[in-house]
Amino acid sequence: MYKFKTGFLALTLFFFTNSVSAQSIYEPSVDHEVVEQIKEQGLYNSQIMNMAGWLTDVYGPRLSNSPQLNRAHEWTQEQFRDMGLTNVHLHSYGPFGKGWELKRFALHANTPYTYFPVTAFPKAWSPGYEEPVKGDVIYLSIQHVNELDQYRGELSDKFVMLEYPYEAEQSWDPIATRTSNERLLSLANAKEDFSPEEEAGVPSPAALARARDVYTLMTFLQEERPLAILDQSYRGWYGQIAVSGAQLPNEPGTPWGERINPYMPDTPDAVPQISLAREHYGRIFRLLEKDIPVTLELELQVEFQEDNLYGYNSIAEIPGTDPELQEEIVMLGAHIDSWHAATGAADNAAGSVVMMEVMRILTEIGIEPRRTIRIALWGNEEQGLHGSREYVSDHFAVQAGNDGEDLDKQDDYENLSAYYNIDNGTGQVRGIYLQGNEQLRQIFRAWLSPFDEWDANTVSFANTGGTDHLSFHRVGLPGFQFIQDPIEYFTMTHHSNQDFYERLVEDDLKRTAIIVATFVYHTAMLDERLPRIGELDFPVTQ
Repeated sequence: MYKFKTGFLALTLFFFTNSVSAQSIYEPSVDHEVVEQIKEQGLYNSQIMNMAGWLTDVYGPRLSNSPQLNRAHEWTQEQFRDMGLTNVHLHSYGPFGKGWELKRFALHANTPYTYFPVTAFPKAWSPGYEEPVKGDVIYLSIQHVNELDQYRGELSDKFVMLEYPYEAEQSWDPIATRTSNERLLSLANAKEDFSPEEEAGVPSPAALARARDVYTLMTFLQEERPLAILDQSYRGWYGQIAVSGAQLPNEPGTPWGERINPYMPDTPDAVPQISLAREHYGRIFRLLEKDIPVTLELELQVEFQEDNLYGYNSIAEIPGTDPELQEEIVMLGAHIDSWHAATGAADNAAGSVVMMEVMRILTEIGIEPRRTIRIALWGNEEQGLHGSREYVSDHFAVQAGNDGEDLDKQDDYENLSAYYNIDNGTGQVRGIYLQGNEQLRQIFRAWLSPFDEWDANTVSFANTGGTDHLSFHRVGLPGFQFIQDPIEYFTMTHHSNQDFYERLVEDDLKRTAIIVATFVYHTAMLDERLPRIGELDFPVTQ
């Protein structure tokens, strides 16, 4: 563990300690007294694993608009009230779509030689059957979609395989990792604001042709209605199954906002779709190659919820105390919904309980923030950031055009100082992405300085994609995601049947909550709100 040394660093610490009163973006400072209170509360009185147990073991999984997600929202509201937070409420939006709950599932395989249970999970929003169904497995062996007609009228009593199995590979790399010094240095030296959401560009003719073939194939299967479509987990070996939602055919090039999905009202039922462990998918495929028939028996009972199609975000506040600044807002948040194959621990009970712990710490030490501090636990993130996008549209700005500049601004647009997000698993915060806002480098460096011993000191010009901070960034507001250690996020837990409470790292979550709490506190206490890109009128030191 890194220890403080004498010399320049000690002088720097002395400067920060003796400049607490200069709460300004122009003279970045750290309130070390409050930071120490936050650390003590977060390290020695943490409630984070207790909350994580409730949110995973009791209220997991939390699929969008499912009864479990609704129960989780009710539980968070109770916790917020117990903390003494104000303005506790559910923000509704939508309609989003139908809920779905898996009631019972089993898949059994029989051959002339043996029986074996199949490790698998149905994709969310797959319809079920009132009774178990049985049928042979068939692999659609075609070179082109023009050959599909040979199967017309032949699939209604079959389980259909479409893919060739992945080639087996050994896992020579560690499953769990920390962010390397080389990676942190690369992030610190980044010069471009890179967003994965913007990298795709114009699809190639070959990609469009493949998309057209997939659309033709899925349309054919939707018409033929086999018992189920079988695929293999899109990531992982050793019994890991990464699974999301069932798909309906969508014309290639259909804009994201115009695509039809099986959770939407007034859409047809998708064909049941089931993701198998790669090892079991491969075994069934190889048996068929040997002309050995495989019969599957499927028990799939589900329940759709259509009484209330609206989505919800769980909201609460610590009210501001400065008469001149209390209308301004510092937000922190994480998405609370999850996928259904496990209990949604790393994705994203971890982020949710971290943010709840931040609010608990700040209220427990009795801070009186100048600005209002508002927490939001977002719903329906996994289907496209629905909860945060709708909240931003209702409270801050509606993006009227595609260039991010044509905005219909709401009353609180000018009042938001910053939004901070956690959504990359259980790993400890190692720094923060600037989201291209270079003007904040100095102040973020200052706020990270108390955590040098935790190696949490990287400030990157770059951006990371796929999280709720983008809902704020896309309308010109300061929205930030922290740099986190991956641990097992992208190798094991993300959207998989391995994402349980046991995958959470307590010390990492504690440290993350402490770091986020200091960012939220210091932002709430500044003389000025954090600037948006291009607002400051003085040169910033790199």
